[in-house]
Amino acid sequence: MSIPKWHEFMAPVLRVMNDGVTRDRSEITEASANEVGLSPAEREVTLTTGQPMYANRVGWAISHLTKAGALLRPERGRYVIGEQGRTLLSGYPAVTRKDVETVTGYRRARTIAGPTIETSDDVESLDPAELIDQGIKQIHEEVAAELLTRMLAKSPTFFEATVVDLLVAMGYGGAEGQARVTSASNDGGIDGVIDQDTLGLSRVYVQAKRYAPDNPVNRPEVQGFVGALSGKADGGVFITTGRFSPGARQYAEAVPTRIILIDGERLTSLMIRFGVGVQTKQTVQIVEIDEDFFE
Repeated sequence: MSIPKWHEFMAPVLRVMNDGVTRDRSEITEASANEVGLSPAEREVTLTTGQPMYANRVGWAISHLTKAGALLRPERGRYVIGEQGRTLLSGYPAVTRKDVETVTGYRRARTIAGPTIETSDDVESLDPAELIDQGIKQIHEEVAAELLTRMLAKSPTFFEATVVDLLVAMGYGGAEGQARVTSASNDGGIDGVIDQDTLGLSRVYVQAKRYAPDNPVNRPEVQGFVGALSGKADGGVFITTGRFSPGARQYAEAVPTRIILIDGERLTSLMIRFGVGVQTKQTVQIVEIDEDFFE
């Protein structure tokens, strides 16, 4: 047999977890490999990074099922089946991606460039560089969605600190500056302050709103932030996990005070770019012929 694709591992993963036992990722991976009867030779097939191919595919299945709520994460790095997982397994034993969407409402992210590559014809139509680019975009979209989910599950104070950490990672504050989250009880509409110099003569003021992705920040909230900056700074940064209404954006562009608006999509993009809340899983080297060598 061939090694199942990542989505073909969803059913084996749920069958393994259906006993209600809490397991870590490595335990689920090996049990799922046993469930589908992988041979020793198939377990030795590796990616260019050295990771076993089956482990990578099971990992994606676990991640997808967790985001859909079919698997729950009661503690860090450990998983248990949820009610939606049991419903999937009993009603849709094959557990396809469409089944997951039907039962849980969760749909795996698609890349901006187009749908996920699934068939050999799709693969043949793209050169290797495009395939890599497509894969990276899809990984980033899925990580971005997970970042929003994680931040919405944490406290507002955690989100405010994350926003300040991001701005520092982007270079605000500098070697001689400093950054801090303001007092939660008396912030006057300001959640963070970043001094761009030692004396604090140049400051960046921050407001952070932890909203659901479809929940808009409206004009009055941006107006309130501008009012809080009065007499303190010439500008500020308003960041939300949600989005900004057209009225809020129009006001921010028209008001004399310089206000930068960062919505959830841009926020997660910046977090990935500057390494806040994420870590590099692997680095791949792409080689080409050295023409000078053959001259």
